[in-house]
Amino acid sequence: MRIRAQIWIAGHHVDHLIGDRLVVQIDGGHHVNAQRLSDNEHDAALRLLGYTVIRVGYRQVVDDWPTVQWLIMQALAQDLHVGR
Repeated sequence: MRIRAQIWIAGHHVDHLIGDRLVVQIDGGHHVNAQRLSDNEHDAALRLLGYTVIRVGYRQVVDDWPTVQWLIMQALAQDLHVGR
């Protein structure tokens, strides 16, 4: 399965694109206030373009990887990474 990192979609970089349509965003501590608003707007634009967005925090990736992995695996099982 193709996984691309730091690619440009809908005017912003996304952290990871899995397959054709699954976006995984990993937020650090700076994703607050204006950055959070920008993230929310970009997530909405991505959804309107047919992408599924999973947004997790950096601490989740480091401290609770099994839960993050489970979310991604569930999305893959539902074919949310496949273009329609």
